[in-house]
Amino acid sequence: MTRGVESAPRAGSTPAHYLHEALAVVFQVREGSLHVLAWRRARDPFAGSWALPGGLLGPHELLGASLSRHLAHKVDLADVASLIQLETRSDEDRDPRGRTIATAYLVVVATDRHPLVPEDTAWHPVDDLPAMAFDHASIVASARERLRATLTYTNIGYALAPREFTIAELRAIYVACIGHPIAATNLQRVLLRRRLIEATGTTAPPTRAGGRPATRYRFRDRRLIVSNPFAAFRPPEGLSRASSPTRTRAD
Repeated sequence: MTRGVESAPRAGSTPAHYLHEALAVVFQVREGSLHVLAWRRARDPFAGSWALPGGLLGPHELLGASLSRHLAHKVDLADVASLIQLETRSDEDRDPRGRTIATAYLVVVATDRHPLVPEDTAWHPVDDLPAMAFDHASIVASARERLRATLTYTNIGYALAPREFTIAELRAIYVACIGHPIAATNLQRVLLRRRLIEATGTTAPPTRAGGRPATRYRFRDRRLIVSNPFAAFRPPEGLSRASSPTRTRAD
């Protein structure tokens, strides 16, 4: 057999069958930082470690339908605004019980939603994850990078923010997800120029600080659309995500 070329199964042989699971990386901005939903395993392998929600694919299920079923049953997420296929993991040793293929999805939850979760499930800051089971910590890292990228060239903010918001509120959500500061005026200019948001004609309640009431906005479309495939919110040159600049460029 030539190196690098897989041979076809021999006639009469039984093809290998593997389990296939759908996993969800569920993100929500909570208390100003990005959090991920995970449940604590009670049994081996990885007893006591935290795992992403999901489950095995049924014999006649599509992946998306399977994941939606698991989320609705286990963590009260029956109506997901955005479900993006992230990646498929097929490493032979990712599950010590036997080879299991995993397809992960990126799911985001708006800040004004409060899904009911069982006692063994909790939200964890992405920057301070507990011990994770299997390869789930790596999957969370991949999902965060995907979210950062998706925020720059789509309108996925509609699934992260309340239906109506001020620019300051939306900026806090973007900063928590992207991981570096963004100027509110810059964010407003970019989203208005791309026609992703529009003013509602209402204002936020006045604050103790006084001043002019803030205009409330909403996303024009509540379906995922690509607004600019070449766009990016970039930190100022010479500054890392851990720095604290006051402005950020948007292309």
